[in-house]
Amino acid sequence: MKDEQTKKTGVSRRSFLKTVTGTAAGIGISQMFNPALIQALEKGLKRHPVLWVQGQGCTGCSVSLLNSVEPTIADILLKVISLQFNPTVMASEGEIAMENLYAIAKEYKGRFSLAVEGAIPTAADGRYCIVGEMRHKEITMMDLVQELAADAGSVLAIGTCAAYGGIPAAEGNVTGATGTMDFLKSKGITTPTVNIPGCPPHPDWIVGSLVHLLTKGVPELDDAGRPTLFYGENIHDNCPRLDMYDEGEMAEILSDPKGCRMDLGCKGPDTYADCYKRKWNSGMNWCVDNSVCIGCVEPGFPDGSSPFYEPA
Repeated sequence: MKDEQTKKTGVSRRSFLKTVTGTAAGIGISQMFNPALIQALEKGLKRHPVLWVQGQGCTGCSVSLLNSVEPTIADILLKVISLQFNPTVMASEGEIAMENLYAIAKEYKGRFSLAVEGAIPTAADGRYCIVGEMRHKEITMMDLVQELAADAGSVLAIGTCAAYGGIPAAEGNVTGATGTMDFLKSKGITTPTVNIPGCPPHPDWIVGSLVHLLTKGVPELDDAGRPTLFYGENIHDNCPRLDMYDEGEMAEILSDPKGCRMDLGCKGPDTYADCYKRKWNSGMNWCVDNSVCIGCVEPGFPDGSSPFYEPA
């Protein structure tokens, strides 16, 4: 028989806590098992909406998030953390959707989280990315982020494009694409901002950061603006092939069953994230199992990591 929490959210307490304790281990297991957490998240439905806007990107961050397993991250965001705007999953569109977006931002001024996915193009007055229209006026991603971020309680730059510019800001781009933190700084906006890079980021990093905001406020950040509880560990130091590196055993081709792949372009020594213990595809594998780390969570990706087949 379902308990009251399940009836309200569609997510059982056991399955939710199982996901979140694995998600935000850095917060502390005792903290995550505290029954007050569920109550805090329930209150979040009324006091802490999340507005998720999308700019210059591939929508891969939303796809990564929504492909999570039981309990689905979609359930958590839609029913527990109150995701009230996301172009990928919502039915509303056009001017009605934009009016609702601004209405929520006005009602919860200073109390909502703005999630930014995709880079922010600044060239041509931002007209490389029109995200909507209201009262016959086009709204650019640049204008949208500037207006909403100023009124938000916190901003999350989700994915490397949103955090640092990513692929849209790579060499040859003409759109003036930039990351959220740099953009807000250029506009004099001081709203606390958390970078959650990755191409795409792991769902746990996104949800864990949101849970931390709801329960404890802005998490501790590193010099690149990332939560240290997810981005505080070096890939190379935790690589299953580290012993082979120490012994000087290097792989000559990617299909070698043994040997460190640093000479084949692995960027693990310069990359900080806990991918090795999160893993991807429902915990099945991660990049280093089959290929090399390409450093997608680091500022300067992809230019700073290219070419991927040569050592840094």
